[in-house]
Amino acid sequence: MELRPFGRTGIQISAVGFGCWEIGGGYGSIEESEFIKAVNRALDLGINCFDTAEAYGFGASEKSLAKALGSRRKDAVITTKFGVGYPDAPNYRDSTRKRVVESIEKSLKALNTDYVDVYLIHWPDRITPFEEPMRTLDELVKQGKVKAVGLSNFKLSEIEQCARTRRVDVVQYCWNMFDRRMQKEIFPYCRENGIGVMAYGSLAYGMLTGTLSEESAFEKGDWRSRRGKLGNINLFQHLFGPEHFLNNLRAVEDLKAIAKRYNKTLPQLALRWTLSNPVISTALVGCRNPREVDDNAGALGWSISDADMKEIDAAFARHGAITMPETWLETE
Repeated sequence: MELRPFGRTGIQISAVGFGCWEIGGGYGSIEESEFIKAVNRALDLGINCFDTAEAYGFGASEKSLAKALGSRRKDAVITTKFGVGYPDAPNYRDSTRKRVVESIEKSLKALNTDYVDVYLIHWPDRITPFEEPMRTLDELVKQGKVKAVGLSNFKLSEIEQCARTRRVDVVQYCWNMFDRRMQKEIFPYCRENGIGVMAYGSLAYGMLTGTLSEESAFEKGDWRSRRGKLGNINLFQHLFGPEHFLNNLRAVEDLKAIAKRYNKTLPQLALRWTLSNPVISTALVGCRNPREVDDNAGALGWSISDADMKEIDAAFARHGAITMPETWLETE
């Protein structure tokens, strides 16, 4: 397994990480028994990063991960998140001291552990001054309940505000062939400041699996079937909406041909592309069964040539496939 420094935390993280959103519900379907097998297969292969969140089923994902890890928790680097999904909070977000303290206790109980390796604010709560959650997170580190502190989906100016109170150890952002917004400001800042970077959405929410077609439809409970948004970026529209879907599929067909040159699957090519950026510590990808874990591990130990990196960009241009514009996640 390829291990990479997790910023300046001192943690060595597997280049491929295991995303646990699906097991929490609302994003595809997954059987818990297969999930447990997949987690253990990942550990056998040296994949040590497991990313979950309070909002992934409000305890469902964390509990399933705890069950899957069992006595192997010591072999895992667990990252979890809080701060979003609360019906009683403005914009469903809350990063007050009270919420931080309550949420970490719930997560520790659900995860059946005394500590989490990285605790992240899932989305910025712009009503609460950032110094409040950052100060509270620092207290959790001193108490031994958290090893490192992180932010997910924050603007650069907001990272800088948070860092005035407490160092930001890790960040988490979407990064894939279709979504390259972070290369302009966030990644250079992380590189300069030694911040670990977790890339989520590495397979573009299914677009880069190579399994979608014009007839594809998502299950009723899947956020993609509701043409959902993350933040104020309409991911459904950019990836699956009628104005872009066919062009995106045509580009994906060309990407399959590039993957074939390396005797690799499309997901392996997509993960290798994500990992080709040296600022990335780990590329997160959901796994429904051990077979998918094995396939993801095939993204390691090789590289994409400069010529093929250019050909990937050319495929997008040739078909008019969309790459996310270099605008921020949210408008407010």
